[in-house]
Formats: sequence, C-alpha cells, structure tokens
Amino acid sequence: MYELIEGGVCAAKGFRANGIHCGIRRNRSKLDLGLIVSDVPCQAAAVYTTNLVKGAPIYVDQAHLSNGIAQAVICNSGIANTCNSDGLEKANRMAAVCSRVTGIPEDDIIVASTGVIGQPLSIEPIENGMEELFSGLQESCEGSLLAEQAIMTTDTKPKMAAVSFEIQGKTCHLGGIAKGSGMIHPNMATMLVFITTDAAISHEMLQKALSHDVQSTFNMTSVDGDTSTNDTCCILANGLAGNPVITEDGDDFKIFMKALNTVTIQLCREIAGDGEGATRLLECRLTGAVTEEDARNLAKSVICSSLVKAAMFGADANWGRILCALGYAGVQIDVSRVDVSFSSDKGEIQVCRDGSGVDFSEEKAKEILLEKEIDILVTLHEGSAEARAWGCDLTYDYVKINGDYRT
Repeated sequence: MYELIEGGVCAAKGFRANGIHCGIRRNRSKLDLGLIVSDVPCQAAAVYTTNLVKGAPIYVDQAHLSNGIAQAVICNSGIANTCNSDGLEKANRMAAVCSRVTGIPEDDIIVASTGVIGQPLSIEPIENGMEELFSGLQESCEGSLLAEQAIMTTDTKPKMAAVSFEIQGKTCHLGGIAKGSGMIHPNMATMLVFITTDAAISHEMLQKALSHDVQSTFNMTSVDGDTSTNDTCCILANGLAGNPVITEDGDDFKIFMKALNTVTIQLCREIAGDGEGATRLLECRLTGAVTEEDARNLAKSVICSSLVKAAMFGADANWGRILCALGYAGVQIDVSRVDVSFSSDKGEIQVCRDGSGVDFSEEKAKEILLEKEIDILVTLHEGSAEARAWGCDLTYDYVKINGDYRT
C-alpha cells in the first residue's frame, strides 16, 4: 500500500520548488534561497521549537497559519534572523517580496530562516533574486533537490523522502525535505522540515497528525543536545489527489498517518546520520517498557549520552554507559532485568543480560560497531511499550566544525 518514490516535496501533485544563490551567503557555490509553491491554497499545520529564544520567522508563521491556510514556503540559509531588533520586520518583508512576485497573499506564505544567530538579515539579495527563484520553479525531483540544497547549512548531503499510498481508490503522495546537522535535540518538532501532500485532509486533522507524529520521530532525534532557535516543521495539503476529505479519525486517517510516519522516519534517519562530524547513524530500539512515555525517555537518554556517542565513535562495546544513561533518565526500571545487544549489517551480539555483563567476543563486537549504521537494542522485560530514537556518534570533527562555525 505504501511505496517509497522519488520527488521530495514535488512528489505530490500541484507542488513546484526551486532554489538559487541570491547572495546571502558569501560562497557562490552554496544555494541560499528556496521556494515551495502549491498551485492552489492548502490546508496547513506546523510545529515549532520549544526554545524560549525563537527566530523571528516563527512568530510570523504562527500568525499566518492561524487560519490553517498556506500556499507557499520561502526559506533562506546563512542567516537565522534570530535575536535581531529588526527580525520581525525582515521576516514580514520576506513574505511581502514573495507575495509580490508569486501573487500569493502574504498571510498564506510560510517564512523560514536558518544559519548564524544574531547577525542581521539583508533583504536586498532576496528581493533581487525572487524573480529568478519564482521563474525557475520545477514540478520535478530536481526542483525539490534545489529547494533542499538552498536550506542546507552544515549538512553534507540532501535529505528528501516521499511515498505514494491509496485512500478510497485515489492515489495520494506525500513527500518532504529537511535540513539539520547540528543544534538538533528534542523536544520540539525538528530542525527545518517542509512536507507536502496532495491528500485531502482538514487543517484540524492535519495538525493532529503532525503533532502526534513528531512525538515518535523528530522529538526522538538528537545530534548534540542543543535545541535550535528556528526549528520549524510544516505540512501543506492541497487535496488534488481527489480523495474524500479526511475530517475525523478512522481508516483513512490511519492510512494518512502511516504515510506521514514513513516519510518522517526516513528524514529522521538522514538527519541523525548526517550529524556534524558524524561517522555513524545510531538507532536505539527500546522494548519492554511499562509506558510509551517511559520508553521514549529511556531511548532518548541512551541516544543523547555523550559517553555512549563517544564509545560508538571508537567502536567500543562499552555497554555500561548504556545502563548508566538508562539510570538517569528519570524512569523507574528494574536494572536486574535489562538486556543490551548491538546490531549492524555484520550481525548481532548480546553484551548484557539481566543487568550484568556476559562473555562476548570483543573482536566480533568491534566488527559490528565499525559499520555505518548501528542499532542499540535494549529490552526491559517490564511491559509492552517500545520506542525508537536516532542519533549519531560524537567525533573530533564536531568540535572543529562548531569551533569556527561563523567563519
């Protein structure tokens, strides 16, 4: 029923995208302005950072999305437009410039910025580049890729995903792009994620779907323990697939939720695997917890541990650090029942049973942990709840990248 497809934000009918270098960033090889447009107005929903220090675009978007309608997303990279006295003015001007060229009402435009905090955003490059950006919109995977490249900062590779699915005989599509490599940590929603779909669904159900989904996806992703100031995840649904409008819980809503989750999990894995300086993608799969909340808190504690992340960088099967992270997660567990294993394409090895170490081959463990994708398997044997969390190893390069980020 669900098929992974190409196209990113252009996989859904009626969406076009583009990205250009307009001059915000000094490096002309880096795209710095992206645009996503729907042919028709969309039902829309969003979630934002929980950081008390928020980028100016978030306040503009909260006002623009108060009616649940949007038709375009404009985003720049290089400057975050955060902690600036003229931030709101600049964010509103971005929407005004986009509106003037696209013909879309300002209130139906979502604005986003990412980059260095505390530096003023120049609007002139955006004004000068908007005609080129709009005229180059493409209804193709290439258009999605250009928009994705325009929102990347320290990312080393694009992050896109899309899926097709059926609702009452109508083929629907849902796709997304994301940026995120550093300053990634629960809780909010995520870094910057833009999702589009041609499924017909009400604003209320779209918000319900997104708010529920992020709890088990983007809120379970951490690279470095820093929650960004500009995190925004939004979704636009233009209804062009022609399915009966989803207005309540039921089978259709469950199908939509599964499609959304398929895309967001893929984006989470790509974000975590592309963490600043990272060499390995880590996934903690925790089972046997009493409640889902317990499972999430425990899995996040493991994936956020700097000592666990450092051990994974060194391919060191130091399972004691995992039990340590479980112990300070704020959840009551019976340590004497905890099992821990490591798994990758090279196999699986148990390193802890009933809270105590077991004999295992260090050579085999090293072989497993030298792979690019590592699963940390934790079983509590206390209940049926489970959770997954995603992260990456902690390397020397993380410090080097963030030691001179502004330069």
